[in-house]
Amino acid sequence: MVREGDVTHGAFFQDAPRVGDPWADDAALQAALRRLLPADVLATATPELARLGARAGGDLLALADAAEAAPPRHVPYDAWGRRVDRIEVSDAWRALDRASAEEGMVAVAYERPWGAASRVVQMAMLHLFHPSSAIYSCPLAMTDGAARCLSLMAGDDAVLRDALAHLTSRDPAAFWTSGQWMTERTGGSDVSMTGTRAEPADDGAWRLHGTKWFTSATTSQMTMTLARLPGAPDGSRGLSLFFVPLARDAEGRLPGLVVHRLKEKLGTHALPTAELTLDGTPARLVGGAGEGVRRIATLFNVTRVWNAACAAGGMRRAVTLARDYASRRVAFGKLLRDHPLHAETLAAMEVEARGALQLVLHVAALLGREECGLASDGERAALRLLTPVAKLFTGKQAVAVASEALEAFGGAGYVEDTGLPRLLRDAQVLAIWEGTTNVLALDVLRAIEREDALAPHLADLQERLRALPASDALAPSVAVVGAALGQLGAHAAALAAAPRADVEAGARSFAIALGRATIGVLLLEQAAWSATDPAGACDAAAASAAARRWCATLPPPVAFAAEQRAEADALLGRVPVTG
Repeated sequence: MVREGDVTHGAFFQDAPRVGDPWADDAALQAALRRLLPADVLATATPELARLGARAGGDLLALADAAEAAPPRHVPYDAWGRRVDRIEVSDAWRALDRASAEEGMVAVAYERPWGAASRVVQMAMLHLFHPSSAIYSCPLAMTDGAARCLSLMAGDDAVLRDALAHLTSRDPAAFWTSGQWMTERTGGSDVSMTGTRAEPADDGAWRLHGTKWFTSATTSQMTMTLARLPGAPDGSRGLSLFFVPLARDAEGRLPGLVVHRLKEKLGTHALPTAELTLDGTPARLVGGAGEGVRRIATLFNVTRVWNAACAAGGMRRAVTLARDYASRRVAFGKLLRDHPLHAETLAAMEVEARGALQLVLHVAALLGREECGLASDGERAALRLLTPVAKLFTGKQAVAVASEALEAFGGAGYVEDTGLPRLLRDAQVLAIWEGTTNVLALDVLRAIEREDALAPHLADLQERLRALPASDALAPSVAVVGAALGQLGAHAAALAAAPRADVEAGARSFAIALGRATIGVLLLEQAAWSATDPAGACDAAAASAAARRWCATLPPPVAFAAEQRAEADALLGRVPVTG
């Protein structure tokens, strides 16, 4: 008999899954970078990535666990009853902030040591960092977005240039993060209903008045937000963009700001997220009056790429843990990895992780070229189109892969103190913030209809297929992807004549089909290249298998018609069901 506390011969304790070294163990990431980066960039970036990978499996991982165990706390009053609205975070959260600055997680995109390829290296860094960051990647994403936004507007404005220097600093003592305070009680994605007002102040600045229902990274040193100037019209055209410094006064209070509570969320527990009121908060108008939505779009474009990279990194971590566990767990007389059905499940997860990585790095390459003034018209159109596609597609992928990973652990995947449920809780937000799947699908339509962004992208993908070397193994997959691209083009051509309701009803199906077809081409490119990569012989078979499996499941876009919308109405109880 084994009593509690006994260490008895024959007692069994299951080994926990191990992260290992996220860089050294990720053959797919290394091979993708060998393909995408010039040799000189790869040579200098690899040591940086290797060092960060070691930290992601070591001290950063320990800090993330500690930050998750000590979530932020709101202290509304001091001991004498004064309103202070202090948000206390753990030492581990502050240490992650310092590590972010030291590693240049934001700075690298603005120092550009590798030119246009710096964005690709940055997203590879994020691929390693995010799963070991307790979602410190969230304030970093908004910081990068704010930095990009300010870099295009600062000019000779000393205040904005100083803020930009802080946002892009590697010095932990000087480094700032930025919030992004958009969501109000009226809704998240529909910023046209923003009720925050801006009133002129005697000092020439502005004072903001309004309630923000959801503000992430509330402990940041600044934030960007939208407000309506006096006399501005309703709707999006009446909104202006404001830079809000969040410097505490001598008493430790934030002037003109009242924190009501910290949000209790499904996941992202270490991330301080508050509901607050701006009550005369000092602010500075940036950009012209009424230009807020157009200006803030620059910020969103960056944060959406970050979101996609975090999704891809989260998928890789989930697959890593599930694969490691399968090499430790014995069931029915053999290791899980030796059961054919379990191996098939792990392989399917691996394909999803590889597909997400390829899409993220491709979009990062386009972003880097656009920021450095090197992008062609077609590349700019592809970036406009693929930014929402990448975010919506990888956000949904991340949730599905995390859920599959939890199932791969059986009951242990459902037990909080294993840490495994965090994979799913933290993945779920990736499909929500920075635009939900439906909101982004409609944005994809806008990119096609207003900016004609689809045609050059499809032409580029077809050209990439034609440039692939002949391969008997890949030829059927190339044919499948080519056909899928033709279907996408035909579907898009029919949009102009379709009723608006039908077009919008099919937007999600179209965006997902476009994402999957794009990834299919990128995986085929990777597979063809890996076949000749002298440094990646061990990954060549995996790259080929991933491309073939992905292409075998490409869906066509769904063409919606009035009958389908009528069916949807019936299912939702809006019309009588007949027939």
